[in-house]
Amino acid sequence: MKTPNSQEAEGQQTRAVSRKATGSANMMKKKASQKKQRGRTSSLPCSNIVGCRISHGWKEGDEPITQWKGTVLDQVPINPCLYLIKYDGIDCVYGLELNRDERVLSLKILSDRVTSTQVSDANLANTIIGKSVKHMFKDKHGSKDEWRGMVLAQAPIMKAWFYITYEKDPVLYTYQLLDDYKEGDLHIIPESNESPLAEMEPGEVVYGLIGKHVEYTKEDGSKQIGIVIHQIEAKPSVCFIKFDDDFHIYVYDLMKMS
Repeated sequence: MKTPNSQEAEGQQTRAVSRKATGSANMMKKKASQKKQRGRTSSLPCSNIVGCRISHGWKEGDEPITQWKGTVLDQVPINPCLYLIKYDGIDCVYGLELNRDERVLSLKILSDRVTSTQVSDANLANTIIGKSVKHMFKDKHGSKDEWRGMVLAQAPIMKAWFYITYEKDPVLYTYQLLDDYKEGDLHIIPESNESPLAEMEPGEVVYGLIGKHVEYTKEDGSKQIGIVIHQIEAKPSVCFIKFDDDFHIYVYDLMKMS
């Protein structure tokens, strides 16, 4: 298993440049070498292709065309043209407007629907969801590196996979965490006595943040605008945020940022 920031696919590397929020949070920005952004309109409409296998080319500036295959996990209700995609060989989940993106070439639907996989241990799945964890990865030298994060939810369609994010890289990843747990590479961190979420009314958090715009100030002083596209059921203040011109999905606890 690779560390989250060492994965590669078709010559593209993950990001690791930090930026600061206007609140108290820090964000991780992608490297310039990994650029999947919006662009030219595709011939396909913003249809529901959730669960489908797809393939397409990717053309970025003068760089050579690369080929990508993946599974469409979700369609964002507040922006039906935005899809969450798990690409083969890539651990993080990308958010792309597949039908409006100039860089997406020859988009093809490889199958109508992928057979939904089932989780092997439902009780264990329920146990880890919403929990803070220590996730162990092997580096290139074979030694283990500890990443602290939170298990967010089961991934749609690919139920044996779980959404997870990390303190030092707060973007959306997906792994088969039950296997890691059983192999001793995933450990639940005991909860502290402080539980601010328990004092909130469910409706106050669950229905109040989706569609809200957020603003971040980068290290150079420029601002970037994003939108909350999803809230985590197990931790309602934890949200998925999609920033303009960035294909990563960022994960933040907005209560800690306020």
